[in-house]
Amino acid sequence: MRVLARHIEDPRRCSYLPSERARLETLLIDDVSPLELEVLLERGWRRFGPTYFRPRCAACTACDSIRVVVDRFAPSKSQRRAVKRASALSRVVARPRVDDERLALHAKWHAHREGVRGWEPNPIDFEGYAIHFAWPHPSAREVTFRDPANDGALVAVGLWDVTPRASSAVFFFFDPDYAGLSLGIANVVLGVEDARRERRPHVYLGYRVRGCASLEYKARFAPYEQLEGRPRLGETPRWNLRSD
Repeated sequence: MRVLARHIEDPRRCSYLPSERARLETLLIDDVSPLELEVLLERGWRRFGPTYFRPRCAACTACDSIRVVVDRFAPSKSQRRAVKRASALSRVVARPRVDDERLALHAKWHAHREGVRGWEPNPIDFEGYAIHFAWPHPSAREVTFRDPANDGALVAVGLWDVTPRASSAVFFFFDPDYAGLSLGIANVVLGVEDARRERRPHVYLGYRVRGCASLEYKARFAPYEQLEGRPRLGETPRWNLRSD
């Protein structure tokens, strides 16, 4: 892999904990192999397109990198119900792509978030979607959910990364009209089952932010492991088993 640029942003108001100041460290990296991506995931890095990032906050340590231990995970009753509800939909795993259908679904989802959570408008065009969600990375996968009862309408998209020993849930968006199905939960549980079949021992869920209700749900996929600190690439990462 080739690191083309590195940047640490200036402190800003945190999007998840408004009382805190946040900043990200970002790397622009080219030619990242699946094995090299796995090394980055093990040390708390996340990816959108060719940009890799992790928190570099000066004082706050509320962001915890967590990963599901596949062989130990058993879905809860509510998680099983979410999978059962999603079973009425078709689910296809393929390479990510961008088209009008995906752009329209993302726009509808984001507009709903703007209304119910006060998000700032953030329109994404064809090029932006292609860079962030459909970058031609060898690890990238797209999971689509379609409703056969609604002319096969696209109702949810999950973006994943797959490495030799792990899967990583990158991003998920859905049609707000299907919110009652808990498709985000089903997407993770089904992703864990994919990893189990393919003998990948871990599923990375990104950051659980303590104190942020919209991200605390990640700890419900227990038992999970939590990364200790922010190890450098040359350091051995330490993941501690948790069950809370």
